[in-house]
Amino acid sequence: MSQVHGSPHAPSARERLVLPLDVTDLLTARRWIDQLAGEVGVFKVGLELFTAAGPDAVRAVHDAGAACFLDLKLHDIPATMAKATASAARLGVRFLTVHAVAGPAALRAVAAEAGDTTLLAVTVLTSMDDDELESVGLAGPADRAVERLGALSVAAGVGGLVCSPLEVAMLRERLGTAPTLMVPGVRPAGAAHGDQKRIATPGSAIEAGADFLVVGRPIRDAADPVAAARAVVDEMQGALARRSQASA
Repeated sequence: MSQVHGSPHAPSARERLVLPLDVTDLLTARRWIDQLAGEVGVFKVGLELFTAAGPDAVRAVHDAGAACFLDLKLHDIPATMAKATASAARLGVRFLTVHAVAGPAALRAVAAEAGDTTLLAVTVLTSMDDDELESVGLAGPADRAVERLGALSVAAGVGGLVCSPLEVAMLRERLGTAPTLMVPGVRPAGAAHGDQKRIATPGSAIEAGADFLVVGRPIRDAADPVAAARAVVDEMQGALARRSQASA
């Protein structure tokens, strides 16, 4: 598997763009895959599609020559999470999400079963703000919770994190370049925020140190999804060039 942050073999801008297949059936998912396989590097299969189509959704992504991000956000007892992780790894998925709040024992258990799959710990969902954190009894503010849970996850052997673009720079400073940072909540300038509350543009997220960007509605809802995806990639490419120059 190619390295990511700060590596001469890092993925291209296109390979860093992730499109979520937030649809209810495999036929619709395949249409999106066929339309955009040449424009994005990773397709995300989440709970909605996986509960409808199961492993066939992962196979559809792989059949198109793309990488699969299986976004199941596993959260259970350590043994159950470990077995689910082993099953996902056998499917050959590139990324798999687990909840950091499952705790150190569970995170160590899934890390032992991940194989070539990069585990991504979900710290604080990008749909949550400080008030919602308080309502479920998690100590905030959100950025401090992300930092705490991120450090716990990396220490347990998890290879990456899912985080808001607003927390990327903080995590890079706290955890260095090693963790893969998968960043949802990305909206091109002028796009609707939807249900995301902690957002940023593709360029600013990449410049802050994000590795992969999840961009859904701004592409899927566009009049020309291919052109929209290419515009995001172009913005990412410019930001990658600036980031490279800044680190030279």
